Amino acid sequence: MKQLSGLDATFLYLETPQMPMHVGALHLYELPAGFRGRFATALRRHIKARLPATPVLRRRLWWMPLNMANPAWVDAEPDLAQHVVEEPLPASAKAGDGLPELQKAVGRLHAQLLDRHRPLWKFFVFEGLAPSAEGRRRVAVYTQLHHAAVDGQAAVALANALLDLTPAPRAMEARTRRRDQTFKLGMTEMLRGVIGHQAQKVAQIIRELPSTVGTLGSAAGGAVSRGALPWLTGDKGGGKGRGGAIGGSNLTLAPRTPFNASVTAGRAFAAVTLPLAEVKALGRAGDATVNDIVLWLCSTALRRYLAKRHALPRKSLIAAVPISLRERGDTTADNQASLSLVNLGTNIADPRRRLAHVKAATASMKSTMGSLKGILPTDFPSLGVPWLLEAATALYGRAKVAERIPQVANVVISNVPGPPLPLYLAGARMLTNYPTSIVVHGVALNITVQSYDQSLDVGLMADAAAAPDVATLADALRVAMDDLRVLAGSHEADLAAAREGAPGLVGLTTRRLRAAVDATIGRAAAEAASQVTSRVASGMTAKAATRVASQVASQVASQVASKVASQASQVSRGALAAATGWMKAPAKKKAKTQPSRPAPRAKSPSPPKKTKPRRKATTSA
Repeated sequence: MKQLSGLDATFLYLETPQMPMHVGALHLYELPAGFRGRFATALRRHIKARLPATPVLRRRLWWMPLNMANPAWVDAEPDLAQHVVEEPLPASAKAGDGLPELQKAVGRLHAQLLDRHRPLWKFFVFEGLAPSAEGRRRVAVYTQLHHAAVDGQAAVALANALLDLTPAPRAMEARTRRRDQTFKLGMTEMLRGVIGHQAQKVAQIIRELPSTVGTLGSAAGGAVSRGALPWLTGDKGGGKGRGGAIGGSNLTLAPRTPFNASVTAGRAFAAVTLPLAEVKALGRAGDATVNDIVLWLCSTALRRYLAKRHALPRKSLIAAVPISLRERGDTTADNQASLSLVNLGTNIADPRRRLAHVKAATASMKSTMGSLKGILPTDFPSLGVPWLLEAATALYGRAKVAERIPQVANVVISNVPGPPLPLYLAGARMLTNYPTSIVVHGVALNITVQSYDQSLDVGLMADAAAAPDVATLADALRVAMDDLRVLAGSHEADLAAAREGAPGLVGLTTRRLRAAVDATIGRAAAEAASQVTSRVASGMTAKAATRVASQVASQVASQVASKVASQASQVSRGALAAATGWMKAPAKKKAKTQPSRPAPRAKSPSPPKKTKPRRKATTSA
C-alpha cells in the first residue's frame, strides 16, 4: 500500500461530473502490411505482456475510513476487456483523414468519468478509417489516464514502457509477483498508517521551514529588483501594448474572456500538427526557444480568434504554464509539477514586438521560479482535507463563482517534450500524438503541445459551451505558423538591408511597400477563391470550372498589378512626406524659440513714449 501524496489526491477531490480529471492522447496508427483481425485484440495481448513493467496500469484506489485522509494505491489486476474497448465511427470517417470524426468522438468520451472501482485508465480503439497513402490500414487509439496517477512526464515514461522502437515488440523480462493480489487492511492498521503518515509530514514541514523562509525571502527580493511585483514597484502591469521588457506583467489578474466561465459536462476537442524542425529553425532565427515559439503561436492564434468574435480584451491574456519539478531520470508514476504565469502579450499588434514580449515574460518566469522549484510542495498533511476540498469544489461549481471573481489566468498552455523518433504499439506505427488534457472552472481552455518524431502535435481541449468552435482556434494556429514564417522572412530581409548599408528611409519604404503588396495579394487571392468556389458550387463540370478559374486568375492578375502600383505610389508619397518632415523639423524648433523674447515688447505702449521728446525739440526751436 502507498498513500497518495497531497498533490495526487487533490485531482481526486477536484473531480466532479463537470470536471473530469483524466488526461490522455489521441493517436493515429498505421498497421503493418498483412495485418489481419481486430487491433483491439492485438492491443490487449500486447498490454497483458507489458503489465509487469507498468505498475500504474495495475493498481486501484483504497479509501481510508470515513474518507478522513488521502486514499492509497493497492495492487489490482485489470480486466483488459473492460479497459481496452472498441468505439465505432460514422461512415464519413472513410471519406477523408477521419480527423473531424475522431475529434468529435474524443470530445464526447473525454467528458465521461473513469470508474474508481477499477484501475484508473481506459483505451478506446477506433476502426473504420480510410487507409494511408500506401494503402495500409489505419486505426486510432484514444487513451485516458487519471491525473491522480500521472503527470505529463510520468505519462511519457508509461508510453516508453508500452511502445517500441521497431515494429517487432521487444522481449520483456518475466517478473514473478511477490504476494497475492488480494489486499485487505483492518481498521486499526489503516488508522495507524494514516496518523503515522500525517505526523511524518508535519515533522518534515517543521524541519524544512527555516530554509523555505530564506528561499522565499531571496526570491521576493529578486522579484522586486526585477520589477516582478507590480504592487510594490508601482507598475500596474500589462501596459498599453508597448514591447520591450515587461517587468511585473506576469503577476497580474487576467482580463475577462469567454474562457473564464464555469465549465459544463460537455467538451470540444481539436488537433493540429506543426513541423518541429521548422519551428526550431525559426526560433533560432529569432533567438527564441521552442517554448517561446509555442507561446507566441498560441498568443497570435488567441488574438486572431478573439478579435474575430469582438472579444479581444485591451489587457493581455495570461497563460498558466505547468512546470515540472521532477528530477532528471525520475520516472515514478505520480505528479511532480506546479503552475507559473506568463503574460502572452495579446494586446500587442506588432508580431515582432509580441515575440520580444513573450521572450521577456518567459525569462522573467524562469528567473522567478528557478529558485522556488526546490521548495514547492507536492505532498502535505491531508487529515480532513478530503471533506474540505470536495465540499469547496461542489460549492464553487454550483454557485458559478468563476464568473463572479477575477481570475489569475485565461488559458492553460503546456509544452511536453516527447520522443524524437517514430514509435510502435503492438506492431503498428504511431503517426500522431495529440494530447488531451483538463479544463476547470474559470479556465475553460487547455492547449497542450507534445513533440513526437518530427512534429509538434497540439491538442486543444475546451468546454463545449465556452468554445464550441475550438476547431477554428486550431485553424488560427496554422495561420499563426504562416505568420511566423513571414516574420522570419521579414527579419532576414531587414538584416540584409542593414548589412548592405541601406538608409533608414529606404528600409522603411521597403517594409511599407512589402506589407502593402502582401495585403493586396492576400485580398485578391481571397476574392478569387470565393469567386471560383461560388461558381463551382453551382454545379458546373470540371472543364468549365477550369476555364472559370483561368478567367478569374487573369482578372486577379490585372487587379493586383493596378492595386500594387497604386499602393507603391501611396507609399512613395508617404515616404517623401516623411523625409520632408524630418528635414523641416529642426527649422520649426528655431522658429518657435526666436520670437519668444521680443513678443511682449510689441504689445507694450512704447511708441507714445518715443514721440514726446520730438515735440519738445520742436517747441524749443
